[in-house]
Amino acid sequence: MPDPRAATDALFVANNTWMLVATVLVFIMHLGFACLESGMTRAKNTTNILFKNVSIVAIGVLTYAIIGFSLMYGDDVLAGVLGFRGLGIGTDAAGVTAAYADGAYTYWTDFIFQAMFAATAATIVSGAVAERVRLGPFLVFSALYVALIYPIVGFWTWGGGWLGSLGFHDFAGSTIVHSVGGWGALAGVVVLGPRLGKYVGGQSRPIMGHSLPLATIGMFLLWFGWYGFNGGSVLSGDPGKVSFVFVTTTLAAAAGVMGAMWTSWIVQKHPDLSMVLNGALAGLVGITAGADVVSPLSAIVIGGIAGVIVVFSVLGFDRVRLDDPVGATSVHLVCGVWGTLAVGLFSSDVSFLDQLIGVAGVGAFCFASAFVLFWALRATVGIRVSADEELLGLDIGEHGMEAYAGFQIFTTQ
Repeated sequence: MPDPRAATDALFVANNTWMLVATVLVFIMHLGFACLESGMTRAKNTTNILFKNVSIVAIGVLTYAIIGFSLMYGDDVLAGVLGFRGLGIGTDAAGVTAAYADGAYTYWTDFIFQAMFAATAATIVSGAVAERVRLGPFLVFSALYVALIYPIVGFWTWGGGWLGSLGFHDFAGSTIVHSVGGWGALAGVVVLGPRLGKYVGGQSRPIMGHSLPLATIGMFLLWFGWYGFNGGSVLSGDPGKVSFVFVTTTLAAAAGVMGAMWTSWIVQKHPDLSMVLNGALAGLVGITAGADVVSPLSAIVIGGIAGVIVVFSVLGFDRVRLDDPVGATSVHLVCGVWGTLAVGLFSSDVSFLDQLIGVAGVGAFCFASAFVLFWALRATVGIRVSADEELLGLDIGEHGMEAYAGFQIFTTQ
């Protein structure tokens, strides 16, 4: 006679293994961000971009371990801080058995999967403020944003807070991760101002990235990692649910590519690869909120509209002189908002009004918080490099090294 306990143990191992695989996939997304951002910006700033992306992973994991996890999943915000749930709870033997999380994964798996999400929210800001932000103040912003702002908003929805009680649905983070990063990116762009030479004589001048091949690699790495981002958000290895989320995620990304392709071809009179890359990401961000509850056909519509929106958003931000070198605000903020609202339009079980309240509440809190942080840093230590440093390149000015040896001549005298 089969031992039911053995079957339970096997399911526990299978669930936990999938969640760890999903964690690794989300971790790979940071390499995708690094490649995409560096490829979409100039060669003279590549070391700086890569340095920020490496640092943010470390900052995100450590701050989430110290306070973020505790704040996000405490009984309430006050208990989350004072109880300091964090890593100290790991001594509880139940945390590494099937008694934790209904046998879906261990406490440690829970923490490390969530930590990857936290680091992602800060990474989004990096590309938007690229090529003119000072490294030190940006890292201070990232630490504070990940340690405090992201987990508070996460608690509102995923930790049992008021948005979760309201009925707000954000499966894997169109709002809680992507628009949180997007609101921070928008605040940084507003406070920093545009790059030198971007807007001259009332006209917008294109500043081309140095490597579209690198940016394309970055997009595919992000798409690859998204299977862990969305698939892992099932929070188990349930074969039906995970495979369904894989399908809706893929269809939305593909539709995002097509939406951006045709829109850019019509509007800009030529097919723009950078728009197509952002179109794929727009589709992915758009489906992230509802990948578990919308139909495959709806996923195509959501992703396709996101691909159209991202083109007009990039052009619109440029028209109002908000300089975002990689289109992070358009991809993660605008399409994050669209994807979250779309759940209320395409799922009969989710209220559009609840989705709208969630988007507005998170947006008001995150933009205001990020704006205050950037403004305070600008008023105290300064957040923008000097004009000479910006023209020479942040690789030399901030790091004293080149990403590509011999690319330009400089001296340290």
